[in-house]
Amino acid sequence: MLMIMYKKTLGKFYRSSFPVPRCFFPSALLSFCVMLGRVYTAALQGVKAKLVETEADVAHGLPFFNIVGLPDPAVKESKIRVKSALSNSGYSFPASQRAVINLAPADLRKEGSGFDLPIALALLNASKIIRKDQLNSSLFMGELGLDGSLKPSPGALIFALLAQEKGMERIILPTPNAREASVVPGIKVLPVSHLSQVVEFLNGELDLKPVSSCLEDLFRQAGEYEHCLSEVRGQESAKRALEIAAAGAHNLLMIGPPGAGKTMLAQRLPGILPELSPEEAIETTRVYSILGLLSNDLPLITHRPFRSPHHTVSDAGMVGGGVYPRPGEISLSHNGILFLDELPEFKKNVLEALRQPMESGSVTIARAQGSLSYPSRFMLVTALNPCRCGYLGDSHHICKCTPRQVHQYRSKISGPLMDRIDLQIEVPSVRYRELSGEACGEPSAIIRERVKKARSLQRERFSKSRIYCNAQMSNRQIQKFCRIDDASHRLLENAVDRMGISARGWSKILKVARTIADLESRDNILSRNISEALSYRILDRA
Repeated sequence: MLMIMYKKTLGKFYRSSFPVPRCFFPSALLSFCVMLGRVYTAALQGVKAKLVETEADVAHGLPFFNIVGLPDPAVKESKIRVKSALSNSGYSFPASQRAVINLAPADLRKEGSGFDLPIALALLNASKIIRKDQLNSSLFMGELGLDGSLKPSPGALIFALLAQEKGMERIILPTPNAREASVVPGIKVLPVSHLSQVVEFLNGELDLKPVSSCLEDLFRQAGEYEHCLSEVRGQESAKRALEIAAAGAHNLLMIGPPGAGKTMLAQRLPGILPELSPEEAIETTRVYSILGLLSNDLPLITHRPFRSPHHTVSDAGMVGGGVYPRPGEISLSHNGILFLDELPEFKKNVLEALRQPMESGSVTIARAQGSLSYPSRFMLVTALNPCRCGYLGDSHHICKCTPRQVHQYRSKISGPLMDRIDLQIEVPSVRYRELSGEACGEPSAIIRERVKKARSLQRERFSKSRIYCNAQMSNRQIQKFCRIDDASHRLLENAVDRMGISARGWSKILKVARTIADLESRDNILSRNISEALSYRILDRA
């Protein structure tokens, strides 16, 4: 009877020439016709997330279901998944009513399938199927299957950090994402595998056991690095250069014939780097979480990343990009190593795109939809042959390249990029005597202790600034911490004038000399430190 009176009254006012005042309808009638629900979730914005209110408005009217608030195609398709998941889970979908989902703030783009669960819960809340008691203190995420099962979504760690920042009590998410989110302290992580479990929990009919992880246990489970530097036969000068590069986080270039051991040396460099701190581990894991590269077996990146992309990689694959910007290889190498084997084979525009991130430690990707910044503080390690055939200067093979071909091969690497590489070393062929003898080099663990001691001196030195190693020093810091005596000045002046070293190359030499002095636990830089730093500029000497 009430609905008949409502339709007749509404029809009269529609036929009139003046608008219908809202105050005309009794409040009881409005509450009967309109139902609202609200659930909290988040949207990824680079390596961070922003809180999103999922609002559901269910009212009587022509059948209609729409999602507003800048949804991408995956979010728009949620309508189909949510409908099937609700009906197959035993809940009625308001098929004969008008349903509108608003993802606020409306000017923030929403991407991914992780909005399925919040949309379904907002509809159930608007239909009075679930209570509101725990909705305001919970963050929800997850993709729904057609049968109501929950599937993992990327960004669980970032969502958990946002929930911690906003002071929420819990985050409810699919079971495969639970261990990833549980590394964030101070928040309950509740894993669920089906939509019905979430509804029963919110109605007080089911208890969910929170998942927790201990960072110390995760670091202990990671174990030691697989490769050890003692396995490398010979190449003592190259090992020394690797130690200096690790101690100061310097970029490194290795040049030598095929089979000399350049790749083998690069693969063992992470084993002599200091372990990741908990803050660095979470910072690095953020990038992997965005791309969904984490699992229950790998909820946290505990080893320094080592990325070695193929030389056919595009600039978007290296730096990041796409219509909706995603991180690239340089961001996946954050706090670790980016190894480029066969450097001249990479496309020139890909190599040139590395220059700015190497200096700033971050990369900003701008698109029409907006711009996003990703971290990119990495060590660049490169390897190349001396010429196209690979045997220029090798005493055991004859080089078949002409001087013109050698010049063309090396000119693929620009001078500005080469200036940003601190150490340039030669890796010669290994003699049979070294190959056949027993391995007697220092293990990575012993070298790592020396590196950690040098790094601790640098952290103390730069405690009042935002940098943590010698490679990141500014010009002002070089003048303050890299003072040299008169003998070192004369040595450096002769080398710069004779070799034509640029201003950036000059500062790189001083940074490397500072690191060598740190390995010797000395405050002052000696002339022998300058001389050793100059020996690691073989391309400038050529």
